[in-house]
Amino acid sequence: MAIVKPFKGVRPPKEIVEEVESRPYDVLSSEEARIEAGDNEKSLYHIIKPEINFEPGTSEYDPKVYEEAARQFKKFQDNGWLIQDQKEQYYIYAQTSRLPANNNQEKTQYGIVVGAYSGDYLNGVIKKHELTRADKEEDRMKHIRVNNANIEPVFFAYPDNSTLQQLIDKYAATEPEYDFIAPIDHFGHKFWCVSDDEDIRTITEEFAKIPALYIADGHHRSAAAALVGAERAQKNPQHRGNEEYNFFMAVCFPASQLTILDYNRVIKDLNGMTDSEFLTALQKSFIVQEKGTTEYRPQKLHEFSLYLNGNWYSLQARQGTFDDNDPIGTLDVSISSKLILDDILGITDLRRDKRIDFVGGLRGLGELKRRVDSGEMKVALALYPVTMKQIMDIADSGKIMPPKATWFEPKLRSGLVIHKLD
Repeated sequence: MAIVKPFKGVRPPKEIVEEVESRPYDVLSSEEARIEAGDNEKSLYHIIKPEINFEPGTSEYDPKVYEEAARQFKKFQDNGWLIQDQKEQYYIYAQTSRLPANNNQEKTQYGIVVGAYSGDYLNGVIKKHELTRADKEEDRMKHIRVNNANIEPVFFAYPDNSTLQQLIDKYAATEPEYDFIAPIDHFGHKFWCVSDDEDIRTITEEFAKIPALYIADGHHRSAAAALVGAERAQKNPQHRGNEEYNFFMAVCFPASQLTILDYNRVIKDLNGMTDSEFLTALQKSFIVQEKGTTEYRPQKLHEFSLYLNGNWYSLQARQGTFDDNDPIGTLDVSISSKLILDDILGITDLRRDKRIDFVGGLRGLGELKRRVDSGEMKVALALYPVTMKQIMDIADSGKIMPPKATWFEPKLRSGLVIHKLD
């Protein structure tokens, strides 16, 4: 069962939260962060992308960059831009968005910000669905060590819980601590502090009834936080298991509220085939229908849309080409990887092959069309989004999702609350 605890968050005063908050460190380049921060010295980018405080081209992995992160974190606290709460508490974080996956209708999802137990990551109560890379884990571990804090949260899902939902609904009807519209994507963000002792007890007890938490986004941050916790425990001869370093910051959302967008593919060439030969090759495993020049989006699982030479096509996987009883084999990312990318186009390594690139669904089908029409790419493939149930089934089975399978939106904003390790 999941172990969570409240914590004394480090947060910006209400009046400057919009100056401090930022996008997550891993969704933009150093140069983009430099531009977004501009002359705003309160921007969290100075802590999570501290290379922007040096000459352009400075490596984000330079030791002096990590040291700068710690210097900036101290500066923010010394200047009162980040202040630690006096009481251990939970927080509620709401995101409001309009996304193509929701027919551009306004949708709000509510997460509970908790201290998640590192041991639950190591023993499998916190479940993952992606492989992590050691170099990326080490980068995040260095950032946690030097700041002695989880500066940014990870993004979890949990099976729906009616008691927790009632508590969330109660707070959602009150005035939030923070309430702002983020620049660039124009998504809404609200934030409440849960300081009532009875509500704190309810959250702790209800999570203790939940058999598993699922990492939606933030696999490297989760791994790094758990490893740093284990590292600190090993170095502490008085270790008891309830120290703050045994916990890391996560925002936990009910699984049913989450939106997963399509994660699409663009390919540079047809592996030596003509357009006609490629379409003919597809017919072995797919029912191919031309849809004309108007953007066409897949309507269901096992249907794909293809954009080639100004035309859109529907590709419906033929029965017998996939196994719905195999949680990995039934994924559209697996079907397309095997039957199109591998068998026809000769692309077998999605992580390293330079002939393929990936486009998150937030950019829309228009971005696929643009990259093909420009001549940069030859063909685009759009997938139906993975479902949260599929992710949870795979995590429960102990298996790993194929690369570039999920794209969660909205992303969590960073800087609303920070968790110190002591």
